[in-house]
Amino acid sequence: MIDILREEQMLALVGLLGGLALGLAARLGRFCTLGAIEDALYAGDGTRVRMWGVAIGIAMLGSFGLIGAGALDVSRTIYLGIGFQPAASAIGGLLFGYGMALAGNCGYGALARLGGGDLRALMIVLVMGLAAYATIAGPLAYLRVAVFPPAPADGVTPGLAHGLAGLLGTSPVWIGLAAGLVILMVSLWSRGVWARRVSICWGIVVGAAIISGWAGTQWVADVGFSAAPVVSHTFAAPLGETMLYGMTASARTLSFGIGSVAGVVIGAFLGCVIKRQFRWEACEDPRELRRQLAGATLMGIGAVLAMGCSIGQGLSAISLLAYSAPIVMAGIFAGAWLGLRQLITGFREVV
Repeated sequence: MIDILREEQMLALVGLLGGLALGLAARLGRFCTLGAIEDALYAGDGTRVRMWGVAIGIAMLGSFGLIGAGALDVSRTIYLGIGFQPAASAIGGLLFGYGMALAGNCGYGALARLGGGDLRALMIVLVMGLAAYATIAGPLAYLRVAVFPPAPADGVTPGLAHGLAGLLGTSPVWIGLAAGLVILMVSLWSRGVWARRVSICWGIVVGAAIISGWAGTQWVADVGFSAAPVVSHTFAAPLGETMLYGMTASARTLSFGIGSVAGVVIGAFLGCVIKRQFRWEACEDPRELRRQLAGATLMGIGAVLAMGCSIGQGLSAISLLAYSAPIVMAGIFAGAWLGLRQLITGFREVV
């Protein structure tokens, strides 16, 4: 296939297929970060949190299976290939989680809503992508680099499995596989989950989408002639990248991230058509729109500081057991809790 399509087209195709699965999971399986947190905090329903756990377990088993088979070089990934910055992870996670609560969605969720005809989500996507790129390479990049200067991994892989393997004298593959199996078993240890088997199925689909990203991009990097990035799904920088491609396609190339963004929108649209739920929606309250745009800005900045969003860190990074993943996800949960409490009870009640 590499003889038929160019490398960047192959990367985009891999992202598109995984994105389609994620878009369908959002619409047909109700897979959503903020929704899972809201259900757990205010409805006493942990089904969607357990669905997330199933996705993590499957993604972890598949990712470390690829590592063991020599089909994934973790040193080429952003999560294990550069130095660990705990402060940036914590602050970025908090900003992202709080912004997610204000916006009512993460970047992935906004793309899924956009696929269903929600024009408010379009504004969230555009502002989040702009804020992310302003933090990566725009005016905010100077401040980001000054406060959190990037550093190489210096030969030490910043991952829990690799760190434990060094202490125990074993292979990180076995530790990763064991961790994935434990997470999967704990997530499935509930009658409520088994009563909703469709949730288990969609959790498996999401985990498989993350695995497909690692496997597909590594394959292109191995058989291609250019230094293709080894990545999986995340939805912060790819939003800005997609915007730039839409404006300057003749001077830019396709990428995995662009394909992933397009795949989620298309998959969500197909899911809405299947359920007959597609409808155009717009924001009629300026105060609501102002809050959502402020949240989108915080998510864009926070995701860049944390090196990933709720999908990038919460699934892709944690599938490799990166040090940053649990810190970022704890920050996202705490920020979301604070934002939801503020919206529900007011800021005075929160503090």
